[in-house]
Amino acid sequence: MRSQQSTKQFTRALVAGGSGFVGSHLCEALIDAGTAVVCVDNFETGREENVESCLGNALFELVEHDITSALPDVGPVDVVFHLASAASPVDYFRLPIETLHAGSIGTENLLNLASAHGARFVLASTSEVYGDPQVHPQVENYYGNVNPIGPRSVYDEAKRYAEALTSAYRRTYGVNTAIARIFNTYGPRMRSDDGRMIPTFIGQALAERPLTVTGSGTQTRSICYVSDTVAGLVALAASSHGGPVNLGNPIEATVEEWARRVAGVVGSSAGVNYVDATPDDPRRRCPDITRARVELGWQPVVEVDTGLKRTVEWFVDRASPAVTRQQH
Repeated sequence: MRSQQSTKQFTRALVAGGSGFVGSHLCEALIDAGTAVVCVDNFETGREENVESCLGNALFELVEHDITSALPDVGPVDVVFHLASAASPVDYFRLPIETLHAGSIGTENLLNLASAHGARFVLASTSEVYGDPQVHPQVENYYGNVNPIGPRSVYDEAKRYAEALTSAYRRTYGVNTAIARIFNTYGPRMRSDDGRMIPTFIGQALAERPLTVTGSGTQTRSICYVSDTVAGLVALAASSHGGPVNLGNPIEATVEEWARRVAGVVGSSAGVNYVDATPDDPRRRCPDITRARVELGWQPVVEVDTGLKRTVEWFVDRASPAVTRQQH
């Protein structure tokens, strides 16, 4: 297995969606490695406070812009990371057309930018391209089982189209592209109201409310701490691999088990509340990361309990009415 620490040094990176949850951690990691960063975000789901630690750093530039519009002249870059999209059901249900545009028009604009500068292009795709999978664990050569007209399709199909477009630019124009399929990621800077599993459970546990589990709770998920996901993105960027490459933690548990695990970290005794299942909710979700291990020398290093503790501590430190009165 190759070293997890890449020797590739980028001079200047553009991170689209850089003020979002994963994007802001990526910006920090790149700056820490000595790479100048242009963070582009329209703040529809991202927040400027997420990149507060970067503001004022000579290596960091923040550009407020929607990538579905013509991109401004940002100067030369040697790597482009595309993380600009609503990523939680709450957000892409609220922004269905915008989500589709981010995956289509936005991807094309960023691919053209990368092509113009001869830059490496890294698409942050998602495990949602596998839909409700019939192959388990999910491997990159599995084509998926996706409902193209269901309520989740605006996100699933936006990412599937983005992958197709990225692959076409690689084959047709020789653009140096890579595709990462990110599985459930968690950590500090997640919004307590974004509807995703871990922040929802933490917010409810801190408020001593029953943790909301959809359906029977037997559907499975695997969760990866954000610093590990970012390390995977950087390793993929530094490689010559075109992907797709799964980035996730292959430790699998049921949603009910994750709820009880979060409650245990928080110290909540409020229990679990079962509600109706959501449409097209995947029954099993777990990555096969053999390709990432072999080709990138990457695998998660943060233990789940350690990551959950760090995330809970961040929520406690940031405690606000939005956390303690969260409704689901």
